[in-house]
Amino acid sequence: MAYSYRSKRSVKRLARRSRRNFIITLILIVALGYITLQWILPTFITGIGFIRQNIIKEKVKPSLKTGSAILENVSLAPPVLNIPYEATNTAQINLSGYGTPGSKVKLFIDDNEVETVDVSSDGSFTFRNVTLSFGTNNIYGKSIDENQKESLPSKTVKVIYDNEKPNLQVLEPEDGKTIQGGDKKVKIAGTTEPQAQILINGSQVVVDKDGKFESSLSLNDGENNFTIKAVDSAGNSTEISRRVVYQP
Repeated sequence: MAYSYRSKRSVKRLARRSRRNFIITLILIVALGYITLQWILPTFITGIGFIRQNIIKEKVKPSLKTGSAILENVSLAPPVLNIPYEATNTAQINLSGYGTPGSKVKLFIDDNEVETVDVSSDGSFTFRNVTLSFGTNNIYGKSIDENQKESLPSKTVKVIYDNEKPNLQVLEPEDGKTIQGGDKKVKIAGTTEPQAQILINGSQVVVDKDGKFESSLSLNDGENNFTIKAVDSAGNSTEISRRVVYQP
């Protein structure tokens, strides 16, 4: 009888434990479902939308200038512009580069559309007589496929148009200076723009961060002529001549 009584008690405890576990499991399932509906599922859907926006091959965007729709093909490679200088003193320049053969390239300066040219079978293209504005010009291009869909912009290249001559002052020596005896040398010193180059009779002289320069040059007997030339990054130049006479 005692054994039977203990068995019944064990069965009851097991039943109560099973019911408790079932209730806990049911609560966990309901809580997990609530969390899924409230947070996980919306986050998952948002993530899918983000991925679709980033991997889509073709999309439509509005034109900044006209407000009309522009078809964009992000799988089309942007062109590569070849501009070997950062500054020029010429208002009109030629721009070349490489793109996808059979496509077209549209050129932009400061976000303004300039011109469209064809890309040749070897991938090269050239824009001729492109007019620059005074100062900094931000230049980039876009490829256009046979369906008139544009690529992403190329890397922007900055080109400075500057036609003003650099400042140049020669402080030493004065023109026509006569040096007698002693050391057969003369000091040539002055100032220019900090980024300019100084050439004295064709030889480059160091210019410091403040635009100052100085050089000591040997003299020949009699008359010595020196040409001091300042050249800025755009190729503009200013020249000053000095005549020095050495008398032994």
